[in-house]
Parts: sequence; structure tokens; C-alpha cells
Amino acid sequence: MVPRIHIVGRKNSGKTTLIVALIQELSGRGLRVGTIKHTHHHHEFDAPGKDSFLHRQAGAAVVGLVGPKMAAAFCEYTDEQRLRGIPQLEPLFADCDLVLVEGNQQSLGTKVEVWRAVTDQPPLVNNLSGVCALITDDHLPDEIASEMTCPVWPRGSVEAIADGLLELISAD
Repeated sequence: MVPRIHIVGRKNSGKTTLIVALIQELSGRGLRVGTIKHTHHHHEFDAPGKDSFLHRQAGAAVVGLVGPKMAAAFCEYTDEQRLRGIPQLEPLFADCDLVLVEGNQQSLGTKVEVWRAVTDQPPLVNNLSGVCALITDDHLPDEIASEMTCPVWPRGSVEAIADGLLELISAD
């Protein structure tokens, strides 16, 4: 199974910006990086009334949509599958060295948290299972820092964060 690391954090903590920088850094090192964007909002990815929607509505287990340069697949999954990593997606990432997942705090997978003081909310690190590192350049509140059991990685160094992620996946 391809190693998967969840980049988690509160809204506006910089998750997407960091993931884009990490993709560039890790790809530049010759790694194949896959990504998954997780959202807790329900989105209908397939348009009601379209042929592919009608296929799914009729009971198709998986519906593929293929265009001139891109393809997509639609499938449903259980809450248990979501927590463990949606096995239907695994074959799509089989030739990747690493998959970065943006979000999905409830996942059972490895997590690193991005935190910025400007969010005016405390970090999740001490109250969220599976967090292996906190990424920030901001001063941590003393009550948070004193309870932490994981390292703090500097947000200003994408190279150091990439090194840390690679260490995490090599330890598994």
C-alpha cells in the first residue's frame, strides 16, 4: 500500500498552500506524489440528469467519465472505508511514492498539523489522534507546548517538512 499522510489543520491554516509547495519539492526530488482533497461537505460531483449520474442512479457500482485528456470515476463508499482510506482509490495511486491527503482529521492514518496563530484557534495536536508533527512558525501557547509529545517543524522550510514526511513514511 502506498504511504499516505494527512495534512490537517483548521480552516485558513495554510493546508493547500503547504501541499502545493510539498508537491513541488517532492516531485523535484524525483518522487511521484498523489493527492486527495478531503471535504466534510457533501458535494454532488456528478451532475444530476447527466448520463453518468443516471448510470449511478440505476445502480452502477462505479461510473467512469472519460474525456479527451482527463478521466474521473464516481463510486460510493462507507464511513468505515473513508476512515481507512477508501480502497476503491488505491489502484489509482499504485505507482505513487506518497499520497498527501488534505484534511480528513477523523482518518486513522498518519497526520501532520499545520497551524497559524492568525486563525485565533488553538492547535488540534493534543486532542487529535495520529498527529506526528506540528508545522508552524508561530509561537505556541504555553499550555499547548507543555503537553505536546511530537516535534514542531518550521513552516518556513518546505525542505525540512519534506524530509520529515519522508522520515515518517520510512519508519512505517
